[in-house]
Amino acid sequence: MSKKVAVIMGSDSDFPIVKAALTELKKYGVEFECRVMSAHRTPAEAAEFASNAKDNGFGVIICAAGMAAHLAGVVAGHTTLPVIGIPMKSKALEGMDALLATVMMPPGVPVATVGIDGAKNAAVLAVQMLAVADEELSEKLIAEKKKMADGVREKDAKLQAEIANI
Repeated sequence: MSKKVAVIMGSDSDFPIVKAALTELKKYGVEFECRVMSAHRTPAEAAEFASNAKDNGFGVIICAAGMAAHLAGVVAGHTTLPVIGIPMKSKALEGMDALLATVMMPPGVPVATVGIDGAKNAAVLAVQMLAVADEELSEKLIAEKKKMADGVREKDAKLQAEIANI
């Protein structure tokens, strides 16, 4: 059995976006735990969770945060597990502040960062990381890539038929 994925949100207001990551993890049959922790309001809890994540069966940690977006960096500073950051869109700067805060980490403390509100891609990346050591997950990813490619080919065929009738 593959390791679990931790999904941590800086605020419960992030849940409508983060839900897409949970749906994607379920699609692949990956066990997860989803929590609300703040790099600023509950820093000790976030640090403790990250420090113990590997021993608690996690293989990857996804962190969603907006505005100052320090959650992924704080978590990455307390674990050797891969951390994926989801910068969340906010009103003030449309998520650019969160994107820059998440992606611009100091040397030795990397955070893999997906696009603003990119929860689904964060989950797929987590699955890909786990699939390195899990052949069953790898096969599921291969099947999903084939399904996506088939969908594009179908759309192209429809387009070519429409163009032929112009």
